[in-house]
Amino acid sequence: MDDNLLRVFIALTAFAVVIQAGILVALYLAVRKSTARMEALATEVTTKALPTLETAQSMLVELRPKIETLTSNAAESTTILRSQLGRLDATLSDVLDRTRLQVIRADELLNRTMDKVEETTEVVHRTVVSPLRQVSGLMSAISTGVEVFLGQKRRQPRNGMGVPQDEMFI
Repeated sequence: MDDNLLRVFIALTAFAVVIQAGILVALYLAVRKSTARMEALATEVTTKALPTLETAQSMLVELRPKIETLTSNAAESTTILRSQLGRLDATLSDVLDRTRLQVIRADELLNRTMDKVEETTEVVHRTVVSPLRQVSGLMSAISTGVEVFLGQKRRQPRNGMGVPQDEMFI
């Protein structure tokens, strides 16, 4: 029995070794096929992409000075723009300050003018209007006195609305 068992184990081991050998042969064939495909793909990439890369590299070599010039011009333009904006800011600040001062001066001038107008109005009222009212009142009193003295009847206004004597001196 031991002899049969030994033969079965040897047969199983031989069968396992044959299966492993088959797997190794299949792997070898698959790797060989993949290698052939990869070599074909590498050849295609080399024939198609390499000229494109060489063209791109030559374009970069040609464009590099232009790109550097463009970059330096942009930097200079930015510097000039920044200084001009600084000047513009200073100018606008100065204009705003001057405008603010002029508005203050105009406000003061207007206030002084209004004060002078009020003073002048008061002076005219005191020196012209008040004496004229007094003279008018005096003339009215003299005319009433003369009418009463001479006995003449006082004339009534046509619209019937006379102004009482007391309201004339308000």
